[in-house]
Order: sequence, then C-alpha cells, then structure tokens
Amino acid sequence: MGRSTRKEAGVSRRAFIRRGATAGVGATALAGVGARGAEAQNFWDVSADFVTIGAGTAGLAAAVSALDHGASVIMLEENVDIGGHGMCSGGNVHLGGGTSNQRKHGVEDSAEQVYRDWVRHDHMQSRYSDRDLVRAFADENAPTFEFLIENGVQFQDHLVGPTGASQVRRQQRTVQWPVASERVTHHETRVGSGLVRALEKSARAKGAQVLLRHKMTSIVRESPSAGRVLGVTAVHDGRTVNVRALKGLLVATGGSTSNVNLRRTFDPRLTEEYQVAGEPWSRQSGDGELAAMAVGASLWGTANQTVEAGIAISKTRHIGCQWGYSSLIWQPNARIFDLARASGLTVTDWQDVILVNQLGRRFWSETDARYDFFAAAMADIGDESKRNGGGAIWAVFDHDAVEREGWDPQPPNVDPDGFFFSADTIAELAAAIANPFQAKPMPAAALEETVARYNQFVDAGEDADFGKPNPRYKVQTPPFYAAWSTPILHDSLTGLRTNPRAQVVDIHGDVIPGLYCAGESQGGFAQHGLGRCLVFGRIAGRDAAVNGGNA
Repeated sequence: MGRSTRKEAGVSRRAFIRRGATAGVGATALAGVGARGAEAQNFWDVSADFVTIGAGTAGLAAAVSALDHGASVIMLEENVDIGGHGMCSGGNVHLGGGTSNQRKHGVEDSAEQVYRDWVRHDHMQSRYSDRDLVRAFADENAPTFEFLIENGVQFQDHLVGPTGASQVRRQQRTVQWPVASERVTHHETRVGSGLVRALEKSARAKGAQVLLRHKMTSIVRESPSAGRVLGVTAVHDGRTVNVRALKGLLVATGGSTSNVNLRRTFDPRLTEEYQVAGEPWSRQSGDGELAAMAVGASLWGTANQTVEAGIAISKTRHIGCQWGYSSLIWQPNARIFDLARASGLTVTDWQDVILVNQLGRRFWSETDARYDFFAAAMADIGDESKRNGGGAIWAVFDHDAVEREGWDPQPPNVDPDGFFFSADTIAELAAAIANPFQAKPMPAAALEETVARYNQFVDAGEDADFGKPNPRYKVQTPPFYAAWSTPILHDSLTGLRTNPRAQVVDIHGDVIPGLYCAGESQGGFAQHGLGRCLVFGRIAGRDAAVNGGNA
C-alpha cells in the first residue's frame, strides 16, 4: 500500500463505514496473513500512521502526541462517546517533577525526586513497580503537564498531596468542562470531563479521526507469534472494519477489572458479584490485553493487583444501587441514568447500619475500610455452591437510621429492582431479597438472630464478635431495609508488559514491532489515577510517529 495510504486516512466517516460494509473479512482470516497477502487481497478498509484502540485518557494523549510529531491518527472507541473512565473521574492528575503549577505554589520537586518516591521499598504502592518504567514516568512528568496546558487543559488553582507514594504535593485537579451536555455526570467532584474534552478538541483540530461504536475484535500481526503488528479488526453496526496502522497500534482499552475471568487470574476471589467503578458508562473489559496476548504479548507486574494498597477494591459509600463507588454519584441528570438507575443512599456514619453476607450473618466491623474488611467480605461462607467470592453484602437498617441519616429510601435514590428491599419485619426482609448475585435465599432465622445479637451489643456497649467501636444504634423500628453494599472494584494495576517507550514486549522479552500500550491496560507501574495514563500515552504516540514502532 505504501505511502498512498496516508490519503486513505482522510476519508470521510461515511465512506469508511461504507467500505467496511463490503470488507467481510473476519479476525480469524486476518490473524495469520502476511503483509503482502493482506495488501494483495485488499483487506484494509482505511489506514493511518497511528491507530489507538480506545479514546480515553491514554488514547487521547497518545493521539495528540502522534499528531504533534507529524503522524496521521485514527482512534477507535467502542463507546458512544470519548473519554472512557476519565470522563467520569475526579480529574486528579498526578504529575510533578517541577511543573509550572508546582513552581507557582512554591513546591520544590524534580524528576529525580519523582523517581525516588515511586520506587520506595517502604511503600506498598511503589515496591513492586518496574523501575525502568518509573524512570521514564519520572522524566516525562513535567513535560507532560506542560503538554496538557498547551492543549487546552485547565487546572484548578491549587495542589493536593502528598498522595500515594509521593512525598511532595503533585496532584492537581482539572476544571470541569463548561458544556453541560458534553459531560456524563454533573457532580462537582467529577471533573475529568475537563481533561478528556480538551484533549479531544485538540486531537480533532489537529486532524484525528475519532470513530465511535467501533469495537475491536482482534489485533492483526504478520503471523500470530512473529513479525510486525499490521493493524486491527473492529466491528461497527455488525460490519467488519479492518484498520491498518502503518507506524503503530496502541492498546488503550482501560484495563481488565470488568472481565471476571481475567481479573480472577490475579485474585480468584473476585467473582461476578463485584461491580466496577465507572460502570455503566465504560467497562474495563480486558479486551485489549486478551487481543495482545493472542499475538504473543506478556503480562507484567501482576503482584501490583493484589498488593492490598490503594483502591483496587473499595468499600461502597452509596448503598442501595448497583454501582456505589465512594466519590462517584450517578445523579438523575446524568446522561446515562437510565442505565445506572439509582444514585444510592450516601452513608455518613457506619454506626447506622449492620453489614451482613448472603447468609444473613455479620462478618466484620462495619466501621473498618482496610483490606482486612475486604478479605472478610470475600471469605468462604461455607456455601458449597460458591467457595470463591463472598457473595452479596447487604446493609441492614431501620426507620430510625433513615431519620438519622436524612435518607429518602425511594427511587431514584435506590434501585428496587434487585438492589434495595424493605419490609415490616426482619423475617419478611430476608425473604424479600432477590438479586442475581444472591446465590440462594437469605435464611430468615439467621438474619433475625444476627439483628437480635447486634442489639444486645448495643445494650452492652461492646461488639463481642468483631470489635465495632461502641455500637450505638439498635435495628428495631420498622420498616426495615436491606441495601446492596458489596465492595466495588476500581483500579487495574497490572496489564501488558511494555518497555519504557511503551512498546509491548512478548513472553520471550522481545518487542512486538508496531504494538504499544498505555493506561490501565499497561502493567508494571501501580499508580492510581490519570498521571501514568497521560505520560505513557504521550510517550507511545511520539515514539510511533518518530520511530515507526521499530525496536
């Protein structure tokens, strides 16, 4: 195809889809076809120098970076809009090393200090990281922050921290995108729209094509385990579309936390009942990792996923809804509220509820949020039909708790379709609980016994079972309630192996030419948040444009 393919990258989206409709070539057919064969049979519907699978934080940073270095860019995104998890994030960008914002606020920092902080052996979030990746991250921190400023990202006038392994203030929050209709959620703490929309605007202005509702199905390599990565196969409206990546293909699909089978590779306890922060807007499907592994890629830094630090898993704060991540509230004016269905009841005092497993038994102190709490929630509960995973967790409370918390236990605050129940007696409440993740009916007698025993602890002023500090309130005044409160998953802290240039490495330690990875699909560096996504996205786009994906 040669350099004439640059012209193809500029075809209209309508023409692109029309060509895709006639391609009819599936992933299996392409996977083992050599470069000459693919060209001779006209497999490619459209081409660009650099192609991203995903248009979230990492993909957008990569696209702008590649464009800045003269490459043409196509972005494939399976969702109806750009942004991924970044769109509904808190917009906290963890970048330091001497940024202009740090200098403005009198914070002394350097790339060397960033590196030393994030390879600390005395900190759980840094001890298992690949130090070559951390070195690249540290060196690119300050330039990446200035890159964001140059591309229209606005930040609030403050610095937060120290957070994570950092020992100085490095975290800054973006300004929410001003066009309300272009946000996913309007909550004042969810301002990630200001980051991704600014990068999208810049990418489009510089010539990127963004193709929405295009779901990647496979990565195309010259042979399944050798040679250069040629491009990607996707599906749009039931049609196969084959996209050639002349210089580089980036996996930026957002991680694997939503993929039950893949996440259980790292922790077998994480069965289907554990929901994921950011859903139902965007899923961390693991598709990118699996497609890359199918052409020889290796995983890396897998210990990071189970290090018991950070927020790979978190306690729900908003109960009675399916997705109750602590700082993300799906409000009724959210664009996808028809999918989220409920905002949840925000717990301000865990003394107001007791937490029980699917057998109606308390399992740990309700006021605890350490990893010991999560281990207890996922413990073997003696159900032979379900040895892994602890099953559904329910917050049980009464009318008095509703009054103390100031809750309105009605839709749209709660989801009565499987995630919130009420009854006039404890026995009736147990019988009412029906949820896809409740493996069997909750025994009424067990829940009655649990509530009665807890009420005795309130009288005694001491929790003899789990040491909840000074249990204060009985569960005694009808109506009684049960609200979904199962721990929720968040960060993907492991993924594909890359070198410091963000090139994907195979199981033999060799670079797979033309294949890159950034964001939560990249393994080896266990930092929470947007910083690592932006840095390695920017590195990947630049390297592909300049070096053409060569080792």
